[in-house]
Amino acid sequence: MKGEKNAGVKRSRQTSAGLGRPGGSRETYSDFLQLDILLNLQATLHDPPQRDELLFIVIHQVSELWLKLMHHELSEARREIAQDELPQALKHFARVKAIQEQLIAAWKVLNTMTPADYLEFRHVLGTSSGFQSWGYRLVEYILGNKDASYIDVHRRDPKIVARLEAVLAEPSLYDEVLRLLARRGFKLPATVVKRDWRKPFAGHKAAVEAWLTIYRHPRDHWELYDLAEKLMDMEMLFQRWRFDHVSAVERVIGHQPGTGGSSGVAFLKKALDLRFFHDLYEVRNRLIYG
Repeated sequence: MKGEKNAGVKRSRQTSAGLGRPGGSRETYSDFLQLDILLNLQATLHDPPQRDELLFIVIHQVSELWLKLMHHELSEARREIAQDELPQALKHFARVKAIQEQLIAAWKVLNTMTPADYLEFRHVLGTSSGFQSWGYRLVEYILGNKDASYIDVHRRDPKIVARLEAVLAEPSLYDEVLRLLARRGFKLPATVVKRDWRKPFAGHKAAVEAWLTIYRHPRDHWELYDLAEKLMDMEMLFQRWRFDHVSAVERVIGHQPGTGGSSGVAFLKKALDLRFFHDLYEVRNRLIYG
């Protein structure tokens, strides 16, 4: 039965190249969305599937699609910030936040899976792990968590490695924001605006001073103030997604090791300390209230 399923997927891929229409036209809903491929990608390793095996696959595939769209929207926002088109960039930010809310909501669905349900199919997952999601890594890289060691897990796939290395070498979203501040007249050194983009950026006192001016006089710098707050919105939603990830894993496997050889919950909890926009947090430490 498994062989028949795989053969069906292969046939679907072959016919979808032309989508069953001369010239590859897409005349129907099914053609446009390539449903013959999409709905045959949930190939379970049991036939019939174990209780929650299909749930597990669907949730993670849908999440990968949201991550793909999220990276696209962040890339567009970065391009528009580089062109001083802030209103357009903020529209993409709004969409990213809506995507983040969908990713967070997915944990609620996955939390309907109990430990007993997971035990029925966990053994077939082998060494696969969410840590191997290159879609997630693209999002982290564009948001500024530049850690080249994350690429090592993909070394057997040269195309993925090339794509990750290309994104690693690009300015992050926040790098473009800092270059925007420099164009708006704020004094930022070359070590901030012309640095090695492959390296993580942990903040700089000159950037903090620029943001302090903006936060102390928001009406005079409203566009930049609003931009900063939108960045913080995304940061907080990302942290909520990470927290809910930790909670979902702990609910099912406790503190046992993860399938990919990681320490499981302990490994995921370390990510809760990661931040993308260090300067914006430091500004809050420097503002005087009272």
